Amino acid sequence: MTVRLARRITVLLGLLTIIFPSYLLASDVKPDEIVAKHLESIGSPQLRNVKSRVVQGGSTYRVLVGGSGAIDGKYVFASEGQKSDILLKINAGGFRGEQFISDGNKSSVAGTYADMTRSEFGNFVLTNDIVLRESLLGGVWSSGWPLLDVEGRKARLHAEGIKKVDGKELLALRYQPKKSIDLDIFLYFDPQNYHHVMTVYKLEPSTSVAGGETAMAGKSTRRYRIEERFSDFQTVDGLTLPAHYDLRYTLEDESGFTKSIEWEVRALSILNNQSIDPRSFQVK
Repeated sequence: MTVRLARRITVLLGLLTIIFPSYLLASDVKPDEIVAKHLESIGSPQLRNVKSRVVQGGSTYRVLVGGSGAIDGKYVFASEGQKSDILLKINAGGFRGEQFISDGNKSSVAGTYADMTRSEFGNFVLTNDIVLRESLLGGVWSSGWPLLDVEGRKARLHAEGIKKVDGKELLALRYQPKKSIDLDIFLYFDPQNYHHVMTVYKLEPSTSVAGGETAMAGKSTRRYRIEERFSDFQTVDGLTLPAHYDLRYTLEDESGFTKSIEWEVRALSILNNQSIDPRSFQVK
């Protein structure tokens, strides 16, 4: 190999490094490596091991599809281990928001309409309360965030490679709890810093029911999707956590009707290792 050719190869490799950023190599990263890098992005093991956390802030409720309007309210998320109490409170006439409680084994969703019935979103969360019992809803704000103890949860993680979301490349993991569920759960990470930036929960009509179309007769063909997005990461007590949270729920039925609502949350305070009244986690 001539000196000139060797120089050309060196230059070409340098150009390839620029054209194909190193984060694209993240598509080959194994699940345990993703989790390790993600945990490092939060903080040291000593700091990550918090007993409890309380996040408080302002929230805005919006009807995106199937209606209109927006109203401001407040947000409180208290967690202690796998126990959690999530409050999304507004005063919109007959609707007062949402409250989700889990003691780690059982869950409850408050009836927040004037007649004490639940919203469609509330009913969906109660039916699929694994999102509460696994401490998934709320992401890294939860002191029981499952990626802190994947082995203890006996969850299965599958690398899904790089996925493009709204024009941005994200690293995807499929999360499967120990107990088999119908809900598809995907966690997304920024491949440059491994912050957890999104979770998507999907429930779609099964196309593999024994008996084919006849067996599907009379079954719901509704599609459900919960999407959580996290941004504006800031350092609190040595931990890097998001200060902005967007929670969306979308329902589509076979008639073509679609309803989509959003809760946008801005954290005003994040307090670690707080003493929390045990009654906050009592399932009602």
